[in-house]
Amino acid sequence: MICPTRPPVSGGVGVPAAPDALASVEPRGNTNLTVISYGGGVQSTALCVLATQGVLGVDVAVFANVGDRAENPQTLAYLTRFIPWAAERGLEVVERRWVDRTGKVRDLYDDTMSETRRSIDIPVWMAGGAPGNRKCTGNYKIAVVGRELKARGATSASPATVMVGISTDEYQRANRRHAQPWEIPTYPLLELGMSRQDCANLIERAGLPVPPKSSCWFCPLQGARGWAKKRRDDPDTFAAGVVLEDRINETRVRLGRDRVSLAVGGQPLADLPAAEPALFGDEAFNGGGCDEGYCWT
Repeated sequence: MICPTRPPVSGGVGVPAAPDALASVEPRGNTNLTVISYGGGVQSTALCVLATQGVLGVDVAVFANVGDRAENPQTLAYLTRFIPWAAERGLEVVERRWVDRTGKVRDLYDDTMSETRRSIDIPVWMAGGAPGNRKCTGNYKIAVVGRELKARGATSASPATVMVGISTDEYQRANRRHAQPWEIPTYPLLELGMSRQDCANLIERAGLPVPPKSSCWFCPLQGARGWAKKRRDDPDTFAAGVVLEDRINETRVRLGRDRVSLAVGGQPLADLPAAEPALFGDEAFNGGGCDEGYCWT
């Protein structure tokens, strides 16, 4: 919740959200639990900064780690600095992982590389040009945060208030269609009229660097532009993506299925030129991104 005793953040552009978005901002959970869904990117880091400044009343920020081998390594490096920074200012930031029924801690990269899996959790690009099913966000992010909410007492009868980092640039994404019964999402950045640039400015004024993109390093939704940039600027990561794509296709061929690609258009990563990203259109599938990434948790 926004503390009424504090004024709006200076530097906010004051752009109001659309009426439909504002309608989804108002409800609050009737439990005392208020949580930030922390993705490790610009907008959710801004929420955490606002909490440390007393602008937002928050109990805890929850970061769902999809796996140390899957997360952007720069995001994990940022967390090693940010979590103690927040703790020193009174905000608890917890990191949680998907632990399955056998007690195994799951890693999205290892699961995707597995030769025994018959389905793919990430939204690879199919031969016909459409993105495949995306199970990664639900299993490795949303469900993980949900388990933490329930462990802290949230129920369908007494849902937690979950603050989501959506800024005015993307107000159309603020809705409650995918909310779980034990949570009520709210959008404080919309209430405060803050854009992504306002969030970045706030973080810098707090003495922190602006976070990197918080998506998985191999996320297919980054499009050909993102992969071309990796090939040019980070060849080791690009090479790891080629290995991952080859492993996925080896399994699919064995199962009698069509080949898929990690880059939109069906072009194998190995054939993708290391061109300037500006030479490519913005092909990334706009099914939803989050926090400068693509999960929208």
